[in-house]
Amino acid sequence: MQARTRKLLKSLGCELSHGLIEQTQQHLAAAVPAPQNEPLVVRDLAYGSDPRHRLDLFLRPGAQDAPVLVFVHGGGFVMGDKRLPKLPFYDNVGMWAADQGWIGCTINYRLAPDHMWPSGAQDIAGALEWLLGNVASYGGSPRRIVLMGQSSGATHVASYLALPQVHPAQGVGIAGAVLVSGHYDPAVAAPNAYHLAYYGTDRSRYPEFSMVQGLVCTNVPLCFAVAEYDGIDYRRQAAAMVGAFGKARGDIPRIHWLPGHNHLSPVLAIGTPYDTLGPLVADFVRGRCGD
Repeated sequence: MQARTRKLLKSLGCELSHGLIEQTQQHLAAAVPAPQNEPLVVRDLAYGSDPRHRLDLFLRPGAQDAPVLVFVHGGGFVMGDKRLPKLPFYDNVGMWAADQGWIGCTINYRLAPDHMWPSGAQDIAGALEWLLGNVASYGGSPRRIVLMGQSSGATHVASYLALPQVHPAQGVGIAGAVLVSGHYDPAVAAPNAYHLAYYGTDRSRYPEFSMVQGLVCTNVPLCFAVAEYDGIDYRRQAAAMVGAFGKARGDIPRIHWLPGHNHLSPVLAIGTPYDTLGPLVADFVRGRCGD
């Protein structure tokens, strides 16, 4: 990462604010290169009945039996989109995946407070069921799907893994999962309005929403990441996951600490000269999918 970018991200601090979000987005948007050979993009394929049940696919013509990287955006459970207005996000993730020779996929899901726990897990299940039945016709391999979520998107991916009752009839359906700066145990997270919107106001129920046990028991290969300038609660959640793995398995999970990055920048920087996360994801996907 260039010194100027590191200095800017450090100056913005660790706590999410409108200023941090806007300045991080604008700085990294300017660094996303114009595609030299733009992939084919298929927009707003419906994977369910809700207007938010939509996904985009990014692919190179001639793709065949390719790994599929499915990106689940963040937004505090109550906002966010697979395609941010007037910004290159999160098309940057889908296009980067296509540049790796994979099928990139970005999805939307239903939002709180209208749709509460476990709607995120249910929507991921719906998207996966659609991909398992249809991605081969776009050149993707149903056997080589990797989920990747950031912030509340990572939490939804974690809850999907932890709740086998929502899995499609074909089973869990993925070869691996990348969880970037997520919350995995709302009972020990700092209370905030976003959690109240998604999990409800009865905090006595929060322990039953924990994803920790499901994550340490899953057979799905996992890759965690947390940023140097993530908020303290995200860093504590990552540390607690390492501790839970150690207690349950006598080992640590695959986890990456991303120097110089804040809560948003690792994903926004994918495909730019400041990309730290992309190479780690590429190594993980190739290790899981054989490419």
